[in-house]
Amino acid sequence: MHASLPLAGRTIVVTGATDGIGRITAERLAQRGAQLVLVGRNPGRLDTARRDIAAVAAGAPAPLTFCGDLSVQADIRRVAAEIRAALPAIDVLVNNAGALFAERAETVDGIERTFALNHLGYFLFTAELLPAIKAGRSPRIVNVASDAHRSARLVLDDLQHTRRGWSGWRAYCESKLANIAFTYALARRLTGSGVTVNALHPGFVASSFGSSNGWISVALRFFMTFAAINVEQGAATSIFLASDPSVNGASGGYYGKCRLKASNDASRVVADQEALWAASEALVGRRFDG
Repeated sequence: MHASLPLAGRTIVVTGATDGIGRITAERLAQRGAQLVLVGRNPGRLDTARRDIAAVAAGAPAPLTFCGDLSVQADIRRVAAEIRAALPAIDVLVNNAGALFAERAETVDGIERTFALNHLGYFLFTAELLPAIKAGRSPRIVNVASDAHRSARLVLDDLQHTRRGWSGWRAYCESKLANIAFTYALARRLTGSGVTVNALHPGFVASSFGSSNGWISVALRFFMTFAAINVEQGAATSIFLASDPSVNGASGGYYGKCRLKASNDASRVVADQEALWAASEALVGRRFDG
């Protein structure tokens, strides 16, 4: 392995890789020599990301791209199958794709779209790729969550906000809490497998996140002017968990600023984690034993 390309020979899948911290994460990992697999829902933006990353990561293999909407279960299964067919082994999966919505809507699967994309997208995509991940070298799963989870609790009998008044922010916070609960439950299931899984808070990042959602985009732009970090800083912990030797073997953690930190009490209730897991299996129509 060339000293300047420490990730040469590694294959890394990044979802939501066409913009924001996902794009920077993919670019920096490619610059370290990794084979990047970019997943996004817009073919034009995927192609642009592929070309731009290839141009700044000359020592790495050309990125591969796979297009699909990770809020739609058929797309998740199709994209995962295409990746498995092209790449029998995956060393790192970075679950990054997510969104904050101003209005309640349901996907084609009849699932509230925040929960469908931000949580079930991670859950089902990881389940579908796990055989290839287990075939990787010292494989890692990295779940981008958020400190927004600290104001949430898992309402297990209303995960899709059908009986409560709609709040886009509350739905987002609960989905990020679900990311962390999923991480802890998956880490237990993967004990002894050689696969590690960790979650992270990227920080409040100045990016296009939420930019097409009416009043939410206005509010986010306002706060970004004086409180946000840049996308390079926001991607740092994702890059750290995907690549740093210091976290070899570390699993079941929640990180911020490249350091282990405590998530909220609600995220650590094992019974709730398991109830969320069972509900997620029911909603995607498959077992996920880890």
